Amino acid sequence: MGKVSRFSISLEPELLEKFNKIIKEKGYGSRSEAIRDLIRDKIVEEKWERGEEVVASLTLVYDHDVRGVTDKLTDLQHHYAGHMVSSMHVHLSGRSCMEVLVLRGRAEVVKKISEELLSSKGVKHGSLVITGLAEEL
Repeated sequence: MGKVSRFSISLEPELLEKFNKIIKEKGYGSRSEAIRDLIRDKIVEEKWERGEEVVASLTLVYDHDVRGVTDKLTDLQHHYAGHMVSSMHVHLSGRSCMEVLVLRGRAEVVKKISEELLSSKGVKHGSLVITGLAEEL
């Protein structure tokens, strides 16, 4: 971390008490670290809402015995190859597989890709986690 600016904020005692409890539970070393993370979260949220470039991880759990599910997931990944940074496939059990995809692109494209994959027949659960590039946070 380079040069820093210091500023002060005013909080009601009850709000500060709740914030201090969260800091302790999460293991932050200081209030500053916790506030920096909150600000970064808001920056990522704003980038998503404005449709800017984001990076994301999409996790899918699916039943590989459902007819055509693996072909459809593979076809969609190839169709959006320019937005697929990486993928990982994990065999969870005799029928369940997990696919973790790293996506990059404008927010609306990443959302479209994730919705197409999550709504595929055979996908049982999934989650999209968005973030930004480190130098932008």
